[in-house]
Amino acid sequence: MMAGRLEEAAETLSAILSETPGQADALYAASVCARYRKDYAAADAFLGRLFDVAPEYGRGFQELGYLRREIGDPAAALEAFQRATRYNPSLITSWQAQADLLAQSHLEAARHAAAQAQRLQALPRDVVSVTNLIAEGKVLKAEALCRSFLQQHPRHVEAMRLLAEIGVQLGILDDAEFLLESAAEFEPDNIQVRLDYIQVLRKRQKFEKALEQAQRLYDSAPDNELFKSHYAIESMQTGAYDRALALFDEILADHPDDPLVLTSRGHALKTMGRHEDAVASYRHAVATKPDHGDAWYGLANLKTFAFRPEETAAMEREEARGNLALTDRVHLCFALGKAHEDAGRYAEAFAFYERGNALKCAQTRYTSEHMDAEFEAQRRHCTRALMDGRTQGGHAAPDPIFIVGLPRAGSTLLEQILASHSQVDGTLELPNILSLAHRLRGRNKLSDRDRYPRILGEMMPAEREKLGAEYIETTRIHRAGAPFFTDKMPNNFRHIGLIKMILPNAKIIDARREPMACCFSGFKQLFAEGQEFTYGLDEVGRYYRGYVDLMRHWDEVLPGEILRVQYEEVVADLEAQVRRILDFCGLPFEAGCVDFHKTNRAVRTASSEQVRQPINTAGLEQWRHFEAHLDPLKAALGDALTGYKD
Repeated sequence: MMAGRLEEAAETLSAILSETPGQADALYAASVCARYRKDYAAADAFLGRLFDVAPEYGRGFQELGYLRREIGDPAAALEAFQRATRYNPSLITSWQAQADLLAQSHLEAARHAAAQAQRLQALPRDVVSVTNLIAEGKVLKAEALCRSFLQQHPRHVEAMRLLAEIGVQLGILDDAEFLLESAAEFEPDNIQVRLDYIQVLRKRQKFEKALEQAQRLYDSAPDNELFKSHYAIESMQTGAYDRALALFDEILADHPDDPLVLTSRGHALKTMGRHEDAVASYRHAVATKPDHGDAWYGLANLKTFAFRPEETAAMEREEARGNLALTDRVHLCFALGKAHEDAGRYAEAFAFYERGNALKCAQTRYTSEHMDAEFEAQRRHCTRALMDGRTQGGHAAPDPIFIVGLPRAGSTLLEQILASHSQVDGTLELPNILSLAHRLRGRNKLSDRDRYPRILGEMMPAEREKLGAEYIETTRIHRAGAPFFTDKMPNNFRHIGLIKMILPNAKIIDARREPMACCFSGFKQLFAEGQEFTYGLDEVGRYYRGYVDLMRHWDEVLPGEILRVQYEEVVADLEAQVRRILDFCGLPFEAGCVDFHKTNRAVRTASSEQVRQPINTAGLEQWRHFEAHLDPLKAALGDALTGYKD
């Protein structure tokens, strides 16, 4: 093709695509070849196929920009070039094209685009290549190239930032934090490094430190709306909702139709229990930007909200668009599933839930086989002998009450019940135990997969005491002074051995729900991050089965130390279960725990609206409307389908 033999190139590409019709690079090359041949219809068709399989392929949108420019549609060309750099910021020619197209009408935007092109041109070629590889999902190739470059240039800040970004994608957050902290020391005024550093700190749940960094930016330029927005978001994470709302309102006073700020404001209002205000903020966002999936899903995620028919129609129009961003499409699919389910159109609802889950599943690296191996490792190493040998060591604090299980199993309800007690602070899904487990695994995860939990048997008592004290100290920011607090990270059930080794006096409650209701509720929920096992019926069924088996093991090696609370039994006899829970926790009965829905507190999980209502049976049998589609789930559950109470 580059030699001008276009017919020969087209034949070669046709042969490749006949064998692998969804090969993104080949579809891209075929479109370029067709444009060179002036066959614009064919070029358009190849790009359509490309975006079907790779909706955020930056070079594809760059090619669409060239195509639209050649056929005389500068407005469409500009939009395509802008999307190209949104998905792949390394595309120098797309930045230059934007600068040219904007030069006559939007001078400031043209200068910004030109500055981005100049910045990239000044970077070493390898660093630009790393940016491109990250954008195209070739993360391991990007890592290898970036590490090789940093060996020769160990203080290159942009390369350090990119390696940190790779670390985030691979879940190696401790390395990412170290790289960004170092980069910020080398270049204290590098704003992108500082913003990335804040993001990693938040992901690691180091909320106080993230807030400090956000405040540093805000104090340096209080009128900067980007800094103001980040300061508001980090204020939310530390529970300062009034300050966050005030900052969002300041931004909206100058930019009343900013969809991102309106959506963030809606999230804050939802957490605070201000339902109607949250609805208004989300609706304003979608009125301004009808394809803004995050705001549409914000409405759906209120749970007690019902879409109007015209809103459902508007979402369907947006979702049907071929050039919709992948993230927006995912959000819209889950929101449309909720809209059709509420309207009783269950086949349509399932189709959208299934589509949304398929899109999410394609983005994850989760495998049931890997998770099964993790469960087995816990059973193999966390034996009765190990647990019985905990006579010394571990931190003696009785403060934590862990609520474990699967998401959508009633853990938020149990947290709300406990948080309604005068001696208990309700916090949130704290990641501290998961982070500690990740740390204990070490760096050789492939060559020594069992290092954790095997290392639990090698720890000295003083080390276990230190880790327990660290947990108590690092979670203190979420507490309000009560002697006890909840940690409702559901995935902690995979680490009960670790919990009991470092916090022997901690209470553990297993929040359990009937498997079909629990698994399907997880399947139709779009989680902010994590919980990747929910994006397939087979995956969520196998995970539930593994959970039941592992909890059976914990009951055997830690007899009497875990309280199982069945969601259906809480619904059937609330007060009896409340008394049972409080007795287990060593707490006196308080009537406020039965009237949990009257407790005024911020709730950040998907059930935030539901726990502000009196208990009811509405959710127990909802899955039956979809039973015709759920045979794969039943098969994956195996004996846990009926034996989940054993």
